[in-house]
Amino acid sequence: MEFNLAPGIKGEKKISVTADKTATAYGSGTVDVFATPAMIALMEQTAMESVAPALPEAFVTVGTEVSVKHFKATFPGEVIVCHSELVQADGKKLVFEVEASDASGIIGKGTHTRYIVDKQKFIDNLIK
Repeated sequence: MEFNLAPGIKGEKKISVTADKTATAYGSGTVDVFATPAMIALMEQTAMESVAPALPEAFVTVGTEVSVKHFKATFPGEVIVCHSELVQADGKKLVFEVEASDASGIIGKGTHTRYIVDKQKFIDNLIK
C-alpha cells in the first residue's frame, strides 16, 4: 500500500503538569518537576495524533526513535504546549520535529521517527 503523507502536517497538544507526570512519579528522578519521559510521551502523542486522520483505516503509527533534549524544568501546575511537524515522509517512515514549551519558553526539542503499520498485522507478528 502506498501512503501519501506530505511534509508540513502539524500537531499541537496541551497538558498540565500533574503529580503523575513528575520525575519522582516516573522514577526518573527525585525532584517534583515535569519528567523527561513524560515530555517524550507528549512529543510522541502529538506527532502520532497529527497524522492519524490521514491514515487509511486499520493503519496506525508506531514510534521507533526519539532524539530530544530537555533544557528546562517545569513545576506542577504549569501548562506544557507541544508542537510537532512532519518534516520527512518516505513511504512508511515519518520523521517529525518536536518542541515543548511552558510559559517561559522552550523546555525541550528534537526529532521523532514513526512508522506506518497495519495494526492487526503488527500485533499478529508480536505473538508469533
